[in-house]
Amino acid sequence: MHTVLIVLFDGVQALDVTGPLEVFDGANQWRNHRGGSPVYDIRTASLGGAVVRTSSGLRLVPDEDLRGDPPGAGGRNGAGGRNGPPGLLIVPGGEGSRRADPELVAWLRAHGPAAQRLVSVCTGAFLLAEAGLLDGRKVTTHWAYCGTLAARFPGIVVDPDPIFVRDGNVTTSAGVTAGIDLALALVEDDLGREAALAIARQLVVFLRRPGNQAQFSAQLAGQLANREPLRDVQQWIVDHPAADLSVQALASQASLSPRQFARAFAVEVGIPPGRYVDRVRLETARRRLEDTADGVEQTARSCGYGTPEAMRRAFVRALGVSPGEYRRRFRPTAPPTHEETKESHADRHPAL
Repeated sequence: MHTVLIVLFDGVQALDVTGPLEVFDGANQWRNHRGGSPVYDIRTASLGGAVVRTSSGLRLVPDEDLRGDPPGAGGRNGAGGRNGPPGLLIVPGGEGSRRADPELVAWLRAHGPAAQRLVSVCTGAFLLAEAGLLDGRKVTTHWAYCGTLAARFPGIVVDPDPIFVRDGNVTTSAGVTAGIDLALALVEDDLGREAALAIARQLVVFLRRPGNQAQFSAQLAGQLANREPLRDVQQWIVDHPAADLSVQALASQASLSPRQFARAFAVEVGIPPGRYVDRVRLETARRRLEDTADGVEQTARSCGYGTPEAMRRAFVRALGVSPGEYRRRFRPTAPPTHEETKESHADRHPAL
């Protein structure tokens, strides 16, 4: 039995709490359907056991009082008391995490190190940082607050790109739905891929975005251009990833000179056109590997890479895995294609 303690406070983000909670409860249901006993003892606790109001106005009633028996005391009233220190301590984010309650920070400082696994969702990383639990670690949080976290806590290495980052027994995740991805990863650690896949299907989410996947889709990462011709070009890129997407070709679509187009696109979208094209092609290839049975060569051709090797280099550079390995993570029931079998062999024997 893994104890899961989720800390509650006023201004908490509701989905940061309920997302992971639904995943762990789903794991218990999965076990129950197979005749097994529950795996996770899921509890919530706040200071004084008080009802808290989430940032969206929803009221949450905690199970326990953080001020009760200290973890390991053997009592039943305090968080962690029933079974000793929590196996998994989850600190969600929300407005309240960025105006930290000193008493909550003190509780985390005192009891956080005893947890076997310490997790923050979204801006919950600010609470862990205030408690000194992230010093010297590599972490992430919601993209909009990465700069603030890094500035306030210079002893922390903040990576704004991944959806979650593991550093020892401490794991931090990006905004809101990334908490679900992280919870699925933890269930996979505990119960295996079959369980995590079943829960993901039940919740109608992907299993699972790897932790180093970017927080944004290509279209979200780039701003929407102000001028209609540039917005049309952005959509053209998404709809035609295999087309000629050189600056010259795209400038012609916008009825601008290549120099004018490149300058205007970078200013209005926030990134150069070449980088935007790279992101769109990578995202399109990922989705096709997840959702279709197309081989690597066909996927590379349809996404504008030209050759499987070019797509492989793009995947390794951006995601740290080859296209074949990426597909195995997302479509574990799909048999590998001949190309993927060759790719896997090449990964294991690079000198051949």
